[in-house]
Amino acid sequence: MALNNIVTIARQFGSGGREIGEALAKKLGVKCYDRELISLAAKESGISPEVFDNIDETATNSLLYSLSVGLYSFGADYSSGQLPINDRLYLLQHKIIKEIANEGPCVFVGRCADYVLKNRNDIVKVFICADKDYRVKRAIEEKGVKKSKAEHIVDKTDKSRANYYNFYSGKKWGLTENYDLCINRTKLSTQQVVDIIEGYLSIIG
Repeated sequence: MALNNIVTIARQFGSGGREIGEALAKKLGVKCYDRELISLAAKESGISPEVFDNIDETATNSLLYSLSVGLYSFGADYSSGQLPINDRLYLLQHKIIKEIANEGPCVFVGRCADYVLKNRNDIVKVFICADKDYRVKRAIEEKGVKKSKAEHIVDKTDKSRANYYNFYSGKKWGLTENYDLCINRTKLSTQQVVDIIEGYLSIIG
């Protein structure tokens, strides 16, 4: 099946959103952009990718500060030293996501891509969630930590992603009406989720 749409995937931590995005892109023969966006932003800005990696998908601490420098009119220059590093990364990724989308169908994971591309009519917005126990179990396996620590990681990461999305988009992360397709993958394999998304894409053409 050829992909005629750009798919954006928002995801709860531990739901497997990244591997789902990669598997979907592989099956459809397109590129998946997740952490690659950090490398591209670092290359364009000359800032170390390690610096961006530490603040990826986190919002700046001051909404008033961002408003004062014109971030939300996008008149702010991402290279300006006035901007907090979080905002500079967001503006860079905002620019890069739009440029990549103009090149054709692909899959984006996170980074407010559904909001960045909101004015396009070829976007399919997906949200991947899973039961808390499922996500904690994955965190234990992937991070090699105890259950209490895993629960903390899940909660903290979800809160960070929600704050990031809510802050930059003005919408609510995880609210079903903001997405075209919401999938609880607790009882589903990665391939089954990919098949569901692919089926949806074939239905809408």
